[in-house]
Amino acid sequence: MAKPRYNTDGPWLKGNTHIHSTFSDGGLTYVELHERYAGAGYDFLFHTDHNHVSRASSEAGLELLALDGVEIDGGDGVAVEYHVVALGYSGELPQEASLAEKLRLLRKGGALLVLAHPQWCGNSVEEALRYGFDGVEVYNDLCRWLNGKGEGAYFWDRMLCGNQRTLGFAADDTHLNERHRSWNGGWIMVNAAELTREAVMAAIRRGDFYSSCGPEIHSIHTSETEVRLTTSPARTVRLVGSTSHHQADVASEEAGKSEWVLELPRDWPYIRLEIEDLQGRRAWTNTLLLPD
Repeated sequence: MAKPRYNTDGPWLKGNTHIHSTFSDGGLTYVELHERYAGAGYDFLFHTDHNHVSRASSEAGLELLALDGVEIDGGDGVAVEYHVVALGYSGELPQEASLAEKLRLLRKGGALLVLAHPQWCGNSVEEALRYGFDGVEVYNDLCRWLNGKGEGAYFWDRMLCGNQRTLGFAADDTHLNERHRSWNGGWIMVNAAELTREAVMAAIRRGDFYSSCGPEIHSIHTSETEVRLTTSPARTVRLVGSTSHHQADVASEEAGKSEWVLELPRDWPYIRLEIEDLQGRRAWTNTLLLPD
C-alpha cells in the first residue's frame, strides 16, 4: 500500500543545488555568492563546481550553510554528453576516470546523483534512464536563459514510470560571469528539522522538498485519498501523472487562491503536483505517494 510523502506545516529552508564559483567557470567566489544568496532569503547552498569536488566544511567566511558536491560531465561512448550533479560528496574523484567509473565512485561515496539539464545536453530518454539517476533537473534557470532549453519535466515523468522515487530539482546553475548573469530563478524548499548538513541532506534524500521558480507551499498534508495544501496566491494546481493522467483545480478569483483540496486517484502509477501562480511561474512537488 502507498504511503504519503508530505505532512508538514513547515518550516521550509530555501537552497540551491547547482552553483559555480571561481573554482571552475563562475565569476564570483563562494564568499561573494553566499552574500548575494543570503540577501535573497536563502538558507543553504551546494558547492558544485565543474570537476572540482567541494570542501565546503573547510571554507571560512560563508554566511549560509554550505554543502559539498561536484558537477561531472562526459560521454560514455553512446551518449554524446552527460552532465551530472553529485550532491553530498566530498571524496576523491580522479579526473582521468571514465564517466562510468566516476559515477561508481560517487555512488560508493554516498552521493545523490542528479541528471542536469538533459534538454540542454540533448539527452534522449534512454540516456536519462541508463544509469538509474536519483533525480533530474525539472528546471534549470541558466539553460532557460541561454537558449530556452531549461525544462526537464518530460524526462522526469519518463523516469518516474520506472522509479516512483525519482526526485525533481529546480536549480540556478549559477555562473554569474560576464556571459552568464542569471541567478535566483530556480531553487528547492526543504522541510528539514534543523539547518545542519545532516538534516538538510537527509530531507533531500527522502524527497521531503519541493522545487520552485516562485510559488510557495506553506503547508501540505497528504493522505492516501487526498492532498490539502496552502500556497502563495496561485492560479492553478495540477495533479500530474503518467501519460495523459491529469486533474486541475483552477482559481475562479482574479486574485487567485491559497487553499486547495484535491482528491487523489487510486489507479495512477504516480502522482505529483505542479503549481502555477498569477505570473505563470511554477513549482513542483515530488511524488505524493510512495510504495512501501
